[in-house]
Amino acid sequence: MPGPVSVFRVNRRPTAVMMDVVSTSAPDAPSPTGATWLDAEACHRAVKARDRRFDGVFYTAVRTTGIYCRPSCPARTPAPGNVTFHPTAASAQAAGYRACKRCLPDAVPGSPDWDVAADVAGRAMRLIADGVVDRDGVPGLAARIGYTPRHLTRILTAELGAGPLALARSRRAQTARVLIETTELGYAEIAFAAGFSSVRQFNDTVREVYAASPTELRGRRGGRRTPGAVTMRLAVRTPFAGRALLDFLAYHVVPGVELAGDGWYARTLDLHHGPGTVRLEIDDALEAGQTAFVTAAFRLTDLRDTTAAVERTRRLLDADCDPLAVADHVAGDPILGPLGRRTPGLRLPGQVDGDETAVRTVIGQQVSVVGARTVTGRVVAAHGRPVETGVPGLTHLFPTAAALAEVDPTTLPMPRARGRALVGLAAALAAGDVVLDRGTDRDEVRAAMLALPGIGPWTADYVAMRALAHPDVFLPTDIGVRNALRNLGHDPAEVLTRTDAWRPWRSYALMHLWNTLMPATSTDPIGA
Repeated sequence: MPGPVSVFRVNRRPTAVMMDVVSTSAPDAPSPTGATWLDAEACHRAVKARDRRFDGVFYTAVRTTGIYCRPSCPARTPAPGNVTFHPTAASAQAAGYRACKRCLPDAVPGSPDWDVAADVAGRAMRLIADGVVDRDGVPGLAARIGYTPRHLTRILTAELGAGPLALARSRRAQTARVLIETTELGYAEIAFAAGFSSVRQFNDTVREVYAASPTELRGRRGGRRTPGAVTMRLAVRTPFAGRALLDFLAYHVVPGVELAGDGWYARTLDLHHGPGTVRLEIDDALEAGQTAFVTAAFRLTDLRDTTAAVERTRRLLDADCDPLAVADHVAGDPILGPLGRRTPGLRLPGQVDGDETAVRTVIGQQVSVVGARTVTGRVVAAHGRPVETGVPGLTHLFPTAAALAEVDPTTLPMPRARGRALVGLAAALAAGDVVLDRGTDRDEVRAAMLALPGIGPWTADYVAMRALAHPDVFLPTDIGVRNALRNLGHDPAEVLTRTDAWRPWRSYALMHLWNTLMPATSTDPIGA
């Protein structure tokens, strides 16, 4: 990979959000954090460099062949006059292009812009990825965002080149292709697992997008499978500090809900059509600028939950993060620079359920991680839903907000004030006064949480970081931050006066500091 060569200002239209981004690839290439306004000349330079860093950030459509590709496609670079550039695969498909069979442009991590951006387009993309359009239609998506369907369609078309239906259709096609090529599911099962309303719609879409029938995509493969079992490879950008992510998840394992061991993590999933489980094989992939894969084995009650289960697992992995953009920004910092070089590709652990994250955060207030894990396990045993998973140690779904809202605070295994705060938060979540589905405005969520008794800035900000994937959260009062700084030989009071220099990636700065305190994953299963 070429070294840092230039700095770009990205203008995200029509919201005019400005961000400074450092590029480490082709000269004058577009921002790797993603811009829906694409400069054709800059994009063409990135394509000539075949830089994998931009895969998923934009797509190249070639008029003479009628196909669209990822920027790193190994085919001969097309002439500038023969190409157009699109911010989403759906935009290219809506313009009449089919996916390249050589580079498989949809088999890449999603654009990191949808995690960074807090605007309407970013929030909508996160909900579309979770299958909201498949379940509730465009009116349901628009209601979650707070716009009319027509106005939301106008915004997404202007920003992304495609409306919500086309974006959801592209997502369904991608899920279907992965299921066709990596599982032994029948075609009818794949159609409904991917979110299609009929097998005919599934067949027509696959043929249109990939210029091949489902049978041709699969080829001749046979084998046995377990009903409800789906094993997929989830794409992540590199470098990927998988072991450090696993250490964090293992250290916070809640008995009954999660398990972790050497190289793997598993947990239960509370999905729309029934419970499920996922087991992840996680390891490091440290070569920069590539696409790595995490194997995810799902067991689902209903295959219609496949899209949601995959998207929530990707959130947990922070799979769409652009680690090179973060590394570039902090490379020269005297504290974060060495930490970034020590653990390249460190991720911000996400979540599979925002309500669960908020409840666990309140339980963990002012107690050790080990203590919070023990208390949370007791709450799960008392109020969670028992499920039969076939996996020893995975015995419960995490308690729902509605169930915890009915609990007498004095019966919870924690101080009464914290118990009241927990029940009050659960009531707000159950009533919809606080919504943590990553489609809501982050500032509004923070204000709503701070209005609840017993919820302070540390709790609200931690929830924003983990549940809403906020990339720019810092917790100056956190004891772990102060201990990490002291252990590194720095004065916490002095360092905390200049953390603004770490914007807009302070959440990742926080993870680097915490990572210095993290014990390694045990070779014995944790949480059993």
